[in-house]
Amino acid sequence: MAQFEGSSVRRLALPVKGWVQRFAFGLLIAAAVGLMILGKVESRFVETLRVTVTDVAAPVLEVLSHPAATMASMVEKFRELVHLRGENTRLREENLRLRQWHAVAQKLQQENAAYKSLLNFVDDPRPAFITARVIGDAGGAYVRTLLLNAGTGDGVRVGQAVTNADGLVGRVVEAGNRSARILLLTDLNSRVPVVIESTRVPAILAGDNSDHPRLSYLPRNASVFPGQRVVTSGHGGMLPPGLPVGEVIEVVDGVIRVRPFVDWHSLEYMRVLDFTLPGVLPSTSLAGPAGPLP
Repeated sequence: MAQFEGSSVRRLALPVKGWVQRFAFGLLIAAAVGLMILGKVESRFVETLRVTVTDVAAPVLEVLSHPAATMASMVEKFRELVHLRGENTRLREENLRLRQWHAVAQKLQQENAAYKSLLNFVDDPRPAFITARVIGDAGGAYVRTLLLNAGTGDGVRVGQAVTNADGLVGRVVEAGNRSARILLLTDLNSRVPVVIESTRVPAILAGDNSDHPRLSYLPRNASVFPGQRVVTSGHGGMLPPGLPVGEVIEVVDGVIRVRPFVDWHSLEYMRVLDFTLPGVLPSTSLAGPAGPLP
C-alpha cells in the first residue's frame, strides 16, 4: 500500500516539476517586474520590507564574514613579513620628516588659536562617532553600497557621514535597528559638496559607478589641475567640513576626475560620524566618545 502511494506521488510530481522547469524563467521575469511595479507604487512599503530583511540577515552575514576576515588578515600579515625590512627603512625616514613637520604644526596651531581668540571665532561642533564593521557588500553593477553591523539602536541615522582611516567612504542611506546601508562615493546616486583644498573652489563630487567620480558645478574659469586635494566643504550642514575625499587625477575636455583616498578593496571597519547642526538632522547621540577628526 505504501509503495502504491509513493509511486502515485511521484507520478503526480513529475508533471508539476516539468511544468515548473519549463516556465521558471518566465515566472522569474514576472516576479521581477511585479517587484519593480510594487517598488514604484508602494516605495515606502518596499523600503521598510528591505530594511526588515536586512536586519534579519545581519547576524547571519556577520557570522559568515568572520572566516573571510580571518583569511584576509593572515594573507596581509604574510605580506607584511615579506616587506618588513624595506618598510622599516622607509618608516625611519618618514619619522624624521614627521618630527620636523610636528614642530611646524605646533607653531601654526598656537598661532591659529591666538587668531581665533582675537576674532571670537565660532568653531563647528565636534562630531561624536561609533565604529562599526562591514558585514556585507550589497552592491552590484548599478548600485554600490555596504552593510554595517550598527543601526538606529546604536545611534546611526540616515545622512550621517562614514569614514575610515583614509578618508570619506560615503553616507548612511538606510538604517534599521541593527544594521545600516552605506552609499559609497562612487555610486551613481552619490552627491557630496566639496572644495579644492588649496584654492577653496567649491564643487559637487558626483559618482558615476566608476572608480573615479567627477567634479561638477564648479565656478566659471575655476583653476583645477591634477594633484590638488579635495575635501568636504560642509555646505548643507550634514557632513563635517575638511574630511579628506581624494585627489584630482585628470582634467580632460572639461571633465575633472578625482581618485578617492579610500581603498575600496580593503574596507573593514568604518567610523560613523554624528555631526549635528540645529535643524538639519534629528538630535541624538552616538555611543562613542567625541573627539577631533584625524
